[in-house]
Amino acid sequence: MTQRKPREEPAEDFVERLIREARERGELDELPGKGKPLRSLGRARGEAWWIREKLKQEKLSILPDTLELRRESDRTLAGLRGLASEDEVRRRLEALNERIRQVNRTSWTGPPTDLGPLDVEEWVARWRSARPR
Repeated sequence: MTQRKPREEPAEDFVERLIREARERGELDELPGKGKPLRSLGRARGEAWWIREKLKQEKLSILPDTLELRRESDRTLAGLRGLASEDEVRRRLEALNERIRQVNRTSWTGPPTDLGPLDVEEWVARWRSARPR
């Protein structure tokens, strides 16, 4: 519900009234994290802390594509060991290769990338040999 603040009502009173009315209607009863301590309580926060928190919540990155690609590659290759099927390994590697090709084709900011498409067969063979018999 969007209301306009009456001119004669101070802003602080208006906000407090809206919170009180929402509480009375029960709109604040089932909020996520209710009854749990704030994670950031007692932690020193630097400048623009809220931007870093928002990036973390939204799973966004401020890294240039080339550096983000390196991180994505490392995570994908490290996660191969936990995959159960060869088809899934191949799918992940092909998706990573497509991302590598796309970044190599279009990236013009940040440091240059030294990643080229991976040899899928070689990585599948590594995955097979690392599996318990």
